[in-house]
Amino acid sequence: MDLKEYLKQKCQLVDQALERFLPAASELPSSLHGSMRYSVFAGGKRVRPVLMLAACEAVGGSPDAVMPAACAMEMIHTYSLIHDDLPAMDNDDFRRGNPTNHKVYGEATAILAGDALLTEAFILLSGEGQGGDPAARLRVIQEIAVAAGSRGMVGGQVVDMESEGRHDVDMATLSYIHTHKTGALIRASVRSGAIMGGASEEQFKALTRYADAIGLAFQIADDILDVEGTTEELGKDAGSDQARGKATYPALMGLEASKTRAQELVQIALDALAIFDDRAEPLRAIASYIVKRKS
Repeated sequence: MDLKEYLKQKCQLVDQALERFLPAASELPSSLHGSMRYSVFAGGKRVRPVLMLAACEAVGGSPDAVMPAACAMEMIHTYSLIHDDLPAMDNDDFRRGNPTNHKVYGEATAILAGDALLTEAFILLSGEGQGGDPAARLRVIQEIAVAAGSRGMVGGQVVDMESEGRHDVDMATLSYIHTHKTGALIRASVRSGAIMGGASEEQFKALTRYADAIGLAFQIADDILDVEGTTEELGKDAGSDQARGKATYPALMGLEASKTRAQELVQIALDALAIFDDRAEPLRAIASYIVKRKS
């Protein structure tokens, strides 16, 4: 399949929906809403919402039913990036080739923009008139809330910060960081798409195996890109992980072993999709793309 065209089409649909769902920049307080929209529309790849849509399609569901949840996931992901870039955490000046949110709007507004995006996501997930089976929507809300909180992304971020500069980080700790900080939202995206699409228990378990594999592969690929990529390709400072003494797969395993592990995970993901027909082709293509991307 033509993955590039598929991603382009899905990203356009997600962007159009985000435009509808987000408060207008002209709505008071305009500085806050401008800050929220600045980061949401800063050129992200929309990996998580696209995965949600693709998982829904793979089990025969309608992507329209899952679009609000897909947009909510992108809002949560964007909030996490805004906060991640703050001086209190990674202190980054650039994200996706643009000045980070706090560099444009100030630290206080950036913090509040992240808070507002997280809250707006759950307004969207729980709002009336969004369609879909109410029981499935409630299950998705729980899925995403757990993935975003202290048992998921936020917990992974804390352990990531606590591990900076330490030389005693073991593989178990590194795996925890990656599967929670990055993998949790990817897992929730795929599983939410499966739930909203009406997946059978067998399909749901298979897609969970797929999601766990690509979630870890995605972060390993990010670790590798930080070593091999350029600032222009990444849209942020290359080599920043090493400069901060972050726990990464290349630092712990070496570059070549990290590449091998990423490829092994892609194969695990592809094997998990063996029970699906051609409707899962986008998921198969995305798994391979994750370790081949340059940004």
